[in-house]
Amino acid sequence: MRLQAFLARSGASPSRRKAEALISAGRVQINDRIASLGESITPDDRVLLDGKLIELPKEHAYLALNKPKRYLTTLKDDRNRPTVAELMPDGVPGLVPVGRLDGDTTGLLLLTNDGPFAHHVAHPSSEIEKEYEMTLASLPAKDLEERLATFERGPWLEDGKMLSPKLACLRRAGERTTLNLTIHEGRNRIIRRACAAVGLTLLALKRVRVGPVKLGGLPEGRYRELTEKELAILENIERRDLG
Repeated sequence: MRLQAFLARSGASPSRRKAEALISAGRVQINDRIASLGESITPDDRVLLDGKLIELPKEHAYLALNKPKRYLTTLKDDRNRPTVAELMPDGVPGLVPVGRLDGDTTGLLLLTNDGPFAHHVAHPSSEIEKEYEMTLASLPAKDLEERLATFERGPWLEDGKMLSPKLACLRRAGERTTLNLTIHEGRNRIIRRACAAVGLTLLALKRVRVGPVKLGGLPEGRYRELTEKELAILENIERRDLG
């Protein structure tokens, strides 16, 4: 395992990038020597940060969080903006978000300190569905139908064509139109960029499902443990992709 990944997974550093800074500063030791950037370690190695022994968590945690608006999906922000770290439980070393939601997007965010689990759930090859509730500014019926049809085919974006999403549960109320969108790719701000590309005004975006895990009635800003059934389904997806 790469040393910076070990430091991030252990909770000694909030991210791999921050871990690299610790290593470059000479604060990390492997056994009895100062570590160098880019090194890997084995299970028999002893890793110390500022002279303190660092270990991986002995137990894994798997949580679902309902992320409020304006909270950043990171563990620390240099501008002191609110982050999801403020909503995570204390005393769980190495806990990190699985993937990310941008600051203006609310809803379901998975958290874990199991690195391989996080990687496979977030990786595009797993093709795990992510369902969102989109609120749009209403348009005349014909215009809305045409733009949603273009959206559903998958618009071309600056970084390539969007895979065709699934649209469902269209409902209109006054000047707002709400529908559910299901995708399994996670390019940066892809839904917002796709809306802009087809001329839809996105007013609100909330993730309501990741694979078998549903947001349900989880209060905003709160978290819960994943159920055994939810974990079993996600782990089966991993085994299928690795097989």
